[in-house]
Amino acid sequence: MSYTAAEGRAQLLDTLGGATDRLGFALASLGEAYEALDEHAGDRLEVDLFRPVRLAYGRAKRTYTSFAERYDLPAGSFEASHAPNVRAGHAQDAIESALTAVAEADGALATLQDSMLPIEVGDEDVRAGLTEVRALVGGLPDRARDLVRTLGR
Repeated sequence: MSYTAAEGRAQLLDTLGGATDRLGFALASLGEAYEALDEHAGDRLEVDLFRPVRLAYGRAKRTYTSFAERYDLPAGSFEASHAPNVRAGHAQDAIESALTAVAEADGALATLQDSMLPIEVGDEDVRAGLTEVRALVGGLPDRARDLVRTLGR
């Protein structure tokens, strides 16, 4: 499929924006899970899951905004996502929702990287940002399984 550089950049920005929104939802879900956990489990969730997702979300937003500015593209804004309230003792559901959102974001970014758009119409900064976001969320499923396995014990 043929496209202009402007169309390719708009597509890149749109995909990055969607992935960033999914990371925002994951953050909100993890926040809800944190509120449903005891102090020890909440501390583990914060270190093992919340912090890497927060860093990935921040990096994704920065990558999105700076790319849009460099190419004078209209950029949307990111509003705080709202996850459904978690019933007491059901933090696992919120963690699973967060992991699903992270997997969707990571999948979208992987597809974007595989599409060659970041090379064809992007630049070194956007490629580095995509790589960093994916690295930050890469080990989350294993860390989440370890955390969920110990909940309620």
